[in-house]
Amino acid sequence: MSETGADVAEESRPEKGLPEAPEGVRDPWKGLRGIMAATLALEFITFLLALPVVWKFGGGVSSAGFVVVIVLSVLMLVAAFVQRRPWGLGFALALQAAMIVCAFIHPSIGIMGVIFALIWAYILHLRKDIATRMREGRLYDQLGHPPGYPEGSD
Repeated sequence: MSETGADVAEESRPEKGLPEAPEGVRDPWKGLRGIMAATLALEFITFLLALPVVWKFGGGVSSAGFVVVIVLSVLMLVAAFVQRRPWGLGFALALQAAMIVCAFIHPSIGIMGVIFALIWAYILHLRKDIATRMREGRLYDQLGHPPGYPEGSD
């Protein structure tokens, strides 16, 4: 099942209410989605590597708790691959909330969930800042060559 160019273009549009990149300007949403996907991949690795440590030195977790964290971690990896879809960000944020709730499984897992939630709060701040700059025409690519930028060095 292959996607057509129109399907990919439709999926890569930002959510409603966010501006689209003007013609001739690099798409800043593509870069932000890459950051979100990389953050999810990092979370996947971090949570899976934390489980053996908690199991061995942190008093352990129950088998059910172990399975819950593994399933949520795998879902983070899946979420990394769907960030270009309109619902991708919501899916990622729901996983963050679920990992914080995993504090009931083991406090260290919940603490890691809170740390990554802070990272996601910063990503959402960046997203808002990009949207504001796009609306105001202040993105770097929208400015042309700002003062002090050498001509012809593209």
